[in-house]
Amino acid sequence: MPQYVAAIDQGTTSTRCMIFDHSGRVVSVDQKEHEQIFPKAGWVEHDPMEVWTNTRQVAAGALAKADLSTGDIVAVGITNQRETSVVWDKNTGEPVYNAIVWQDTRTDKIVQELGALGGGQERYRSKVGLPLATYFSGPKIRWILDNVEGAREKAEAGDLLFGNMDTWVLWNMTGGTDGGVHVTDPTNASRTMLMDLDTLQWDSGIAADMGIPMSMLPEIRSSSEIYGNVREKGALAGVPISGILGDQQAATFGQACLSPGEAKNTYGTGNFVLLNTGTEKVMSQNGLLTTVCYKIGSDAAVYALEGSIAVTGSLVQWLRDNLGMITTASEIEEHARSVEDNGGAYFVPAFSGLFAPYWRSDARGAIVGLTRYVNKGHLARAVLEATAFQTREVIDAMNADSGVALTSLKVDGGMVVNELLMQFQADILGVPVIRPVVAETTALGAAYAAGLAVDFWKGEDDIRNNWAQDKEWDPQMDESTRESQYANWKKAVTKTFDWVED
Repeated sequence: MPQYVAAIDQGTTSTRCMIFDHSGRVVSVDQKEHEQIFPKAGWVEHDPMEVWTNTRQVAAGALAKADLSTGDIVAVGITNQRETSVVWDKNTGEPVYNAIVWQDTRTDKIVQELGALGGGQERYRSKVGLPLATYFSGPKIRWILDNVEGAREKAEAGDLLFGNMDTWVLWNMTGGTDGGVHVTDPTNASRTMLMDLDTLQWDSGIAADMGIPMSMLPEIRSSSEIYGNVREKGALAGVPISGILGDQQAATFGQACLSPGEAKNTYGTGNFVLLNTGTEKVMSQNGLLTTVCYKIGSDAAVYALEGSIAVTGSLVQWLRDNLGMITTASEIEEHARSVEDNGGAYFVPAFSGLFAPYWRSDARGAIVGLTRYVNKGHLARAVLEATAFQTREVIDAMNADSGVALTSLKVDGGMVVNELLMQFQADILGVPVIRPVVAETTALGAAYAAGLAVDFWKGEDDIRNNWAQDKEWDPQMDESTRESQYANWKKAVTKTFDWVED
């Protein structure tokens, strides 16, 4: 009998295949990075064909590393970087343009034009739970149709398809031009600015405002059901694909945040705090997003409040790749530990503007508080502290929206191995920070969604029972120091506003 579930984790910087056993433990991992393409300032792209090639390679690699065959795998789940948008020709399978990444800011003028139709940034929020922002997929589709020669004509003729990366991977895995399944789930659809949060269906009026033909949009299905089987070529052939969750919702599911009031924070390329609000959607008054957390089969949709932070782990990557201050990401902790504090320096990484709770696309990055005293260690510490300060801002907004103060924070993602960062996060929040045994809960959440659909796991109790704590950090900083440092951070943030005028 098949004993394992596989998850394809298509992320911002890499694609992984992870294989899990019934206890939710990792059996094997294969991972491959893809190129980050920066054609202009503020533009970020990926090559969808490179991503698809990598997907096939890591699926085969994960099986090989564990000495498993396709027959050992009961189901496949998909999780993905959300909002990153691909438009492709359904007849040839070729993208008409590179994938436009969630961090990309080129759609700012489109966003302004839509806001000018009435309502400004809040124009669609009551329906879709999101402010008008460059972050989301809808304006990216519009940009491609407006700027790629012949794209609009092809789209109106019904020859083009759109998908976030979950849909692109699923369509290709299930056959592509030969019967590929064109489907998404509500967690990804809720990041397009095109889905009604109540009906979980596309809103034709918003699509019309954005000039997007409805024929381009994938069918919205639940997060846990069999969509189709892997094509009969290569690794995982014939295995059912039965789970889709956007990466942050997948991490929430993998962290067993299955009851209202439970929250997690994922430390990846960016940071994303999600608070489960149950089957009732909560509209934010404090700069957060209202989103679908998950929908399991025929069960009612569960909603979440989300605080999205654009740049956290990618700031460490920037320090490594753009400045050459470190050669590996793990070195940053050593440099940061060489000093006792940040030396008065604060780094606000508004490379893609500021996301929650500000939503300022005019902001750009800044390092403030520099003196001759500041050295490499202080800057390394300021880079790490930026992640914790941004998280504090989002948690404060979440506490205000929910009316309930967070008492602890579950954490996951690549940065949680940095123990200095985790301690500072507990210090600046004033609550315990808890890391699970399986820190890469994004792939685990997608595996759970897939496994539930085929009865590999029987229900939410199995997921709760699998969750296990690895380490807890308790706050050690006194309140006056905490609030003084946070006040300086808030002052630093204001220095990034109004930088981009056009």
